[in-house]
Amino acid sequence: MSSVRRGRESSIATVTEPELSEADFLLRNAVDALPEGALERQLAEGRPLRVKLGIDPTAPDIHLGHTVVLNKLREFQDRGHTVVLIIGDYTGRVGDPSGRSATRPQLDGAEIDRNAETYQRQAMKILDPERTEVRHNGEWLDMPAEDLFRLARTATVAQILERDDFSKRWDAREPISVLELLYPLLQGYDSVAIESDVELGGTDQKFNLLLGRDVQTAYGVKPQSILTMPILPGIDGVQRMSKSLGNYVGVTDPPDETFGKLMRVPDEAMGTYYELLLDRPLDPQRPAVESKRALAREICARYHGEEAAREAEAHFDRLHVERGLPDEVEEGPLPAGDPIHLPALIRDNFGISGSEARRLLVQGGIKLDGEVLDGGQLDLPAARLDGAVLQLGKRRFKRFRSATDV
Repeated sequence: MSSVRRGRESSIATVTEPELSEADFLLRNAVDALPEGALERQLAEGRPLRVKLGIDPTAPDIHLGHTVVLNKLREFQDRGHTVVLIIGDYTGRVGDPSGRSATRPQLDGAEIDRNAETYQRQAMKILDPERTEVRHNGEWLDMPAEDLFRLARTATVAQILERDDFSKRWDAREPISVLELLYPLLQGYDSVAIESDVELGGTDQKFNLLLGRDVQTAYGVKPQSILTMPILPGIDGVQRMSKSLGNYVGVTDPPDETFGKLMRVPDEAMGTYYELLLDRPLDPQRPAVESKRALAREICARYHGEEAAREAEAHFDRLHVERGLPDEVEEGPLPAGDPIHLPALIRDNFGISGSEARRLLVQGGIKLDGEVLDGGQLDLPAARLDGAVLQLGKRRFKRFRSATDV
C-alpha cells in the first residue's frame, strides 16, 4: 500500500519495513486470524482499514499485558490504517465475563470514568495520539429500550451459552446474570457503531469478536475480520498478568520497580516475554540472568528513557548484588493506618514477639531496602514502607505493599 510508512520512529521502537508482505507481517505473532484469508483480502483493497480495540477501564492502569495488543494496533497504525480505541465506559459497568468463573462485582460509575481517563492517557504511550480515534461506547450504548430489544434479538441464549466460561458455569449450576449474557452483544454493537473492518483482542476475546461479526451482519454492516493475540503471563510465569493478582508490571510503575519486577520473571517464561514484548526470540545460549537484565533495561527505557533504565539497573544492583537481597522476595500487604508501627509489623510478619522486634531494631538487626533502621524510630510513614523490603538478619526478607497496590 502506498500509505505504508517506512522506517518511522514510533513510541515503542524504530519500525523498519520487514521482508514479509504487509499481511504476513501483521499476522506473524497472532493466534487467530478469522475468517481465514479475510485480512489479506481486506489489505488487497488498498484502502485504510478501521481497526478496533475495546478496553473496559475496570482498573486505573495499563500493564504490560495490555501492551501486547496495543503494540499490534500501533503496527496497523504505522501502515496507514485507522485505529479506533474504544473506551468501554458502558460495557465496563456490565463487566466482561471472559475467563471468569463467577459474576464480576459491579463497579461505581465515577470510578470507571476516572479509570477511563488514565487508560486513554497511558495508551498513548504506545499509540500515536494524532492518528488515533478515541470513542466511548456510552455514545451509542445509552440507547432506548426499543433499540436494546432489537440488539437482543440478534443472538439466541443457546448461542451465548456456547461460550466456554458460560457453559462451565451453567454445568456447575453457578449463577450467570442476564446482564452478563448481554455483554457480548453490547461489545458487538461497538463494531456496528464504528463500522470496524478489523477487531483485535486477546485469545480470551475470540467468542466476543466472532459474535461481533454476527451483530454487524444483522445490522447490514460488512462483517469485520478478527485477530487474537497471545495473553502475557504475569511475573509469576503462571497466571495471566493482572493487577488483581498482584503479578503485573504497570507501564507507569517507577523504573526501579519495573526493573525489579521483571528480574523476578521465571526463566521458563522469558521466551514468551521476549516474543510478545520485544518482538524477537530469546537467545537460548545467553545466561538467563543476562536475558532478564536485557529485558528489564529495554522495557524501562521504552517507558521511562535510557537514563532512567541505567539508574534502575544500578539501583537493583545496589539492593540485590551489593547488599545481598535475593531476586525473589515474598510480598505482603501493609496494615491500615499511617504511620506504621514497626514492632507490630515485624511481629505479625516474621513470627517473633513485639519485644524481640524492638530489641532487634535497637541492635541494628533490621534493614529497610538494605539500610539499617534507626532503633529509636519505631514508627515509619506508610509511603516509605510501600514497595520496600524489610530484612531480618541475613536471610529473612519481605516486601510490603499498600492495600491499593496488592
